[in-house]
Amino acid sequence: MLKSTQKIRLVKNGIFPITKNLKGEALPGLPATGQNFPGTFQGEGKLLGVPVLFVRMAGCNLRCVWYMPDGTVSPCDTPLSSFDLRGSEYWLVGDVVETLAQNLGLIRHVVVSGGEPLLQKEALRELCQLLKSKLGVHITIETNATIYDDELAKYVDLFSLSPKLKSSVPDIAKMEKLNLSGFENFSLLHEKRRMNIEVIQKFFDLRKNTNLPNFDLQLKFVITSEEEEAEVKRILRRMIGWKVDDVVLMPVGLNTKELVVSTQICWTMAVRNGWRFSPRLHIDLFGDKQGV
Repeated sequence: MLKSTQKIRLVKNGIFPITKNLKGEALPGLPATGQNFPGTFQGEGKLLGVPVLFVRMAGCNLRCVWYMPDGTVSPCDTPLSSFDLRGSEYWLVGDVVETLAQNLGLIRHVVVSGGEPLLQKEALRELCQLLKSKLGVHITIETNATIYDDELAKYVDLFSLSPKLKSSVPDIAKMEKLNLSGFENFSLLHEKRRMNIEVIQKFFDLRKNTNLPNFDLQLKFVITSEEEEAEVKRILRRMIGWKVDDVVLMPVGLNTKELVVSTQICWTMAVRNGWRFSPRLHIDLFGDKQGV
């Protein structure tokens, strides 16, 4: 076993999809993919379709909820890492790495997501350092780009930055439609935190100045309406060092029904600006199932 004193908070079943525990013993039943082997694929962004294992960390400093184009409401697609942390689990970082090692096989990519992983940046640093030194895998960190850590960056191959647009603010009307209570104060907090241009610029400055040959970034925006085209352009004008190929637009939606409404808006916006369009392949194949 790897020696580790750091503990990291994951959602329940937060290492997925896997078929073995950290000792290499078979887990009961099949993973959520329904297959008898570990692993899935990256369902969005620059690494679309690449075989991966996921580590989903619990806890977020935002509470995203979007209006769909038809007026319905779509909350964060990972609510167990943001709205409801009951059932989350504390793991020794070394045990996470051992579990991944038992399930990697030919997979060479690990995606660390949330929630917001950088809220646990000390444990995240140790996790990524061990993933590199012991397993030699490609590491993607999916973050809302509100927190930066220079020490962490030297272990990461791809930062997927997903700053949240104005449409993500969880106002009271949205909360009422979702029958969610206890988050009334988060509307103002979310608005203050959701877009940190200074932090985002640090990531792009890092790519410019780093000597890491394979380091990369993507800037991913969740799109709900035509009006957001102007908002994205305003954000891009405030930063330097980004490339057109870095900008990724992804339609909002928890399921295929919602994606039908938003995808047309999203892909046409991407094409006319020369930006990337990213489908949400996990939803296309698995719907709103978790752990896939």
